[in-house]
Amino acid sequence: MDKEKTAEEVSNILKMQEEILQFTHFTNEDAWELGKLMAEEARARKYNVAISIRRNNGMILFQHMGDETTIENEEWLERKFNTVRRQEVSSLEFCIYMQNSGHTMAEKFMDDNVYACVGGGFPIRIEDAGVIGAICVSGLNHVQDHDFIIRCLSKYLHMDEVPRLKKI
Repeated sequence: MDKEKTAEEVSNILKMQEEILQFTHFTNEDAWELGKLMAEEARARKYNVAISIRRNNGMILFQHMGDETTIENEEWLERKFNTVRRQEVSSLEFCIYMQNSGHTMAEKFMDDNVYACVGGGFPIRIEDAGVIGAICVSGLNHVQDHDFIIRCLSKYLHMDEVPRLKKI
């Protein structure tokens, strides 16, 4: 964890990100536009990542796999999606909570083969409606996966003042 930030400070930043990065609506066209932006950003930064945007019912609205991604990345996307869908927070926020609570995945009835206690999944939250899906990234370290989503969502939603984690 970032030596300058406590677990509570990190958690507060993650909660602020989720509060700020909400949508007024989210259509399949929105998923396409956001996904294209993310894929272009990944190419520009030479990030070999897998990107998936899904509705809570599991329908994949957008998916992009970098040339060097593998089936393992696909499996991480699935597990990160399952975590966001169940917890309705970013998978990194859930990970920080688990690290600091002393709880285990087994105590939460969450199979490690189905859920992921790592960053890289972020909720698609509609203002005044709730979480309707998730944006997931796999291919960098899990904190970088999360930050890549935040960077892209901030750009897509034209939000300049989103707090970000430098390191945790």
